[in-house]
Amino acid sequence: MKYLPHFLLGSYLVFFALLGLHPYSRAVWVAENIPIVLIVLGLASTYRLFAFSSTSYLMMSVLVFLHTIGGYYTFERVPFGFVTDLFGFTRNHYDRIAHFSVGFYAYPIAEYLYRKGLTASKGLPAFTGITAIFTVAALYEIIEWWYAASADPAAGAAFLGSQGDAWDAQKDMLADGLGAVCASVFFLLSFRLPASSGNTA
Repeated sequence: MKYLPHFLLGSYLVFFALLGLHPYSRAVWVAENIPIVLIVLGLASTYRLFAFSSTSYLMMSVLVFLHTIGGYYTFERVPFGFVTDLFGFTRNHYDRIAHFSVGFYAYPIAEYLYRKGLTASKGLPAFTGITAIFTVAALYEIIEWWYAASADPAAGAAFLGSQGDAWDAQKDMLADGLGAVCASVFFLLSFRLPASSGNTA
């Protein structure tokens, strides 16, 4: 698992390049990929300073790949009909799955705080991860609203991805939060400090 972060990064670069060739909307593709590229750049540039566990990198990669797909199609157009039909949904819920995966970042947040020795309790880092995700979720919904209001109407609506749901922002934040709760519970149940001072767990 030592080279898992390198494998994930290489896979993402190939994925990003391929899906960047002919996206449904270039404006939406740019807007959707900016935060993901920033996340990847941040993780890559800080790897030598602090390398997360393999579990954290796997969990963080879920959003990276799901969001890159959403940027290519726009979230409401991602081929997700089989899930919609299976559960009888009236809208494409691919974006909800992506929002749920945002919550997975609660695990690396908790891991960082715990491994840095900022607290001897695993509960406080886990709770901090949840609150951090809820904060980011709220800020992102504000950014979505700002972009949708200022961009080209068609691109703004595609970026917003509400699909006519008046409560889309609240449901997205709930999905983020539920993902964070699940990730934090997983952290409490599974994370163990490395036997040495190495960077994997």
